[in-house]
Amino acid sequence: MKLTVFGGTGPTGRQLLRLALADGHRVTAVARDPAALADLSAGASSLAGSAAVPGAQAGGPTLTVLAGDVLDPASLAGTCEGADAVLSALGTRATNAETSVYSTGARHIMDAMRASGVTRLVLLTAAPVAPAAERSPFERLLVDRVLHRFFGSGYRDMARLEELLRAQPEGLAWTVLRPPRLLDKPATGSYRSAVNSRLRGGWSISRADLARAMLDALADPATVRAAVNVAN
Repeated sequence: MKLTVFGGTGPTGRQLLRLALADGHRVTAVARDPAALADLSAGASSLAGSAAVPGAQAGGPTLTVLAGDVLDPASLAGTCEGADAVLSALGTRATNAETSVYSTGARHIMDAMRASGVTRLVLLTAAPVAPAAERSPFERLLVDRVLHRFFGSGYRDMARLEELLRAQPEGLAWTVLRPPRLLDKPATGSYRSAVNSRLRGGWSISRADLARAMLDALADPATVRAAVNVAN
């Protein structure tokens, strides 16, 4: 597949890019600082030899890095051209500073998708954004009284993003994954998921397994226009 990936310079996004390339996809990564992905570009060239340069023969894994800022819609023009799907691993640092990168960034990404006729989108929020019915009483206590106190701004913007998705026309085939605490550990090779329902005991997931879940969702019709709670 030909994929456009946003948020590839972050820790989850880098896992996503590595895995997409290892799976043989042709990837366009959009980053404010393309130089931050120079090591992955070199790795892609090593993986596929001469085919891993922009414009090389179709079929092999390639990584093309484009400059673009999701908060600057003009900079995203053409970034989704020819893509079969778009994935976003956008995120912010774990602070309570006000942010709109999730909702505003997603709006601008969807505008770029529409301009290029792309309809498949997979992106991330987080487990604390799930509705109360999808969380245990302890999880609700933890989220509402603790996590929202320290990281509430980010969660509020994630909630705005999910509202934005639900308001989109039927033609947009979106999937939002809600991971719990993210771990910088090797992939376990497995993960659990629940579509629009509670996932019991979902306390953490490795970023590598989350990246795999994002790619798996692309071909899973059960996840279209749905929220997926995911964890190890």
